[in-house]
Amino acid sequence: MSVENISVSVSGENKNVEAGTTAADLFAEDREIVVARVNDVLVDLSHTLADGDTVVPVSIHEEDGLNVLRHSAAHVMAQAVQEYRKDSKLGIGPYITDGFYFDFDVEEPFTPEDLKKLEKSMMKIIKSGQKFQRRVVSHEEAVAEMADEPYKLELLNLQQGPGSGAEAAEGASQEVGGGEITIYDNVNPKTGEIIWKDLCRGPHLPSTKMIANGYALMRAGGAYWRGSEKNPMLQRIYGTAWPTKDELVAYKERIAEAERRDHRRLGEELDLFSFPKTIGPGLPVIHPKGGVILREMEDYVRARHIEEGFEYVKTPHISKEDLFYTSGHLPYYADGMFPPMDPDNGAALYRLKAMNCPMHNEIFRSRGRSYRELPLRLFEFGTVYRDEKSGVLQGLTRVRMITQDDSHSYVTKEQAPDEIRHLLKFMLSLLEDFGMTDFYLELSTRDTEGDKKDKFIGTDEQWDEATKVLEEVAKSTGLELVADPGGAAFYGPKISVQAKDAIGRTWQMSTVQYDFNQPKRFGLEYQASDGSRQEPVMIHSAKFGSFERFMGVLTEHYAGAFPAWLAPVQVIGVPVAEAFNDYMAEVAQKLRAEGIRVEVDYGTDRFPKKIRNASKEKAPFILIAGGEDAENGAVSFRFRDGSQENGVKIDDAVARIVEHVRGRVNSDPAT
Repeated sequence: MSVENISVSVSGENKNVEAGTTAADLFAEDREIVVARVNDVLVDLSHTLADGDTVVPVSIHEEDGLNVLRHSAAHVMAQAVQEYRKDSKLGIGPYITDGFYFDFDVEEPFTPEDLKKLEKSMMKIIKSGQKFQRRVVSHEEAVAEMADEPYKLELLNLQQGPGSGAEAAEGASQEVGGGEITIYDNVNPKTGEIIWKDLCRGPHLPSTKMIANGYALMRAGGAYWRGSEKNPMLQRIYGTAWPTKDELVAYKERIAEAERRDHRRLGEELDLFSFPKTIGPGLPVIHPKGGVILREMEDYVRARHIEEGFEYVKTPHISKEDLFYTSGHLPYYADGMFPPMDPDNGAALYRLKAMNCPMHNEIFRSRGRSYRELPLRLFEFGTVYRDEKSGVLQGLTRVRMITQDDSHSYVTKEQAPDEIRHLLKFMLSLLEDFGMTDFYLELSTRDTEGDKKDKFIGTDEQWDEATKVLEEVAKSTGLELVADPGGAAFYGPKISVQAKDAIGRTWQMSTVQYDFNQPKRFGLEYQASDGSRQEPVMIHSAKFGSFERFMGVLTEHYAGAFPAWLAPVQVIGVPVAEAFNDYMAEVAQKLRAEGIRVEVDYGTDRFPKKIRNASKEKAPFILIAGGEDAENGAVSFRFRDGSQENGVKIDDAVARIVEHVRGRVNSDPAT
């Protein structure tokens, strides 16, 4: 009896294989292949191929492969938890950037000792080589099998309702949604016995052994079910998983370095800012030393805007809420805005502004406009307010009060590409001036399918045209362009600059957005050269993104050791003994006369302690004066790297410091 063959395309090469061949059969000799992409759908290696399938292998080192590794590790962790805590009920357990988490309903919170025990239990499961096996089940079968898991039942019931269970919470899409309901079994490879199971869309690794020893449980904490404070508080365990132990160690070292650079800790140590409980979460106050950094940022970006043809404006912090209905923010962005206020006893409701653009539109239409005025570029340091939930607030990088270097360019449709090009060049040069030079671009577009497609306004033609303009300009920069489907603002697509910091983390910084909606909603017009009335295109841009976030990112990028031109204290003078206080005071006065920010330690501590104290302040220059220095009209330099240069004449020392600061040099001074 002849064996039937089928034809499949494997990495672009046509192959004839036996019917019943699986993806695992194709890649059996390559142990790094963990899943496959069949007809552009990610599937388990156990997936049986059909005639005409297009198959692409996915390595454990690729993003999709890493996600599968981490989601499989999450299942192993959940199995270990339910063996260890018999009372535990399962929440959601998705992969996330660099790791995974799983939520559990348990009687007692997890302790660090619990995590150590769970890691050991996971290793036993991993070494046993349990197989991950996929089963398609009906809704009724899934309900029966998950009868003891109330949170899984809730997801299943949501999926049967008007929405999709996949939209229920972050990570829920990895469990339900997308048509079929599937359960993954962890199976004993010798007996075929199902050891553990979970509602899951998959895919997964073929075997737990592929997780190896590159995993760790990082921490535990509380998390509300489905992210709502109205729901029960669950216990969330975070973990990470990597293809090798060496990669795990490298990741932990990066985490330790990130903790050393944490701007929240450095902000307190360097006396830059704080979050008083009496004021409220997400509402920072900037201290004098932080104010120096903020002032330098403001002075720089104000001057740059004026150089680039922008005009400074100022608008209120609150407005009648009708303004935000006109702009579309209340119909499409209401969840991000604070509740209304009623100062006029029902005459009109007011809102804290979440965006500056509606008020800039009012400036544009305050009088007639001519094509000769375009591009019309308005900018302000506008403070806006976002109703961020307390659980997502994070130091200066996620706050409720945001001060933007916000600009809006009003242009003709023909001028739009050049204006976007002008703004991108401006934004990239700004980041480079602050010492961030490694970046790529991200193009955020609208969702065209699913529930979120109705959260965007405008016609298909408008979106296509705007997206094409942004894409072409972005590509012309030569930078890498990454797609971000569904990440656009409701009124138009967006380019964001994704900048990498000193330890390789990516931060969203500057943005530029093409808006074809608000001009129409506000009835904005200009008189064209032929006398007709035309509607402008509006280009939104924020160069820092926000002052608060940018300060937080810079603090971490430089680990608090700011470049001399940005440093709150640029020079600390340290007399070797009290006898040299007056001498150092004269040196300090010469520096202050040149606009240098200098402090002198006149305290009674011993000299070595004064040096340690000055080093903790992370000042770029420490000047030392002792007997030999005073005799020779000189000072000694001590730099942040610990190196020292002795006997530098005072005038030469002042000139070197002034040149370094005024040159806006981002690297540290050195011998």
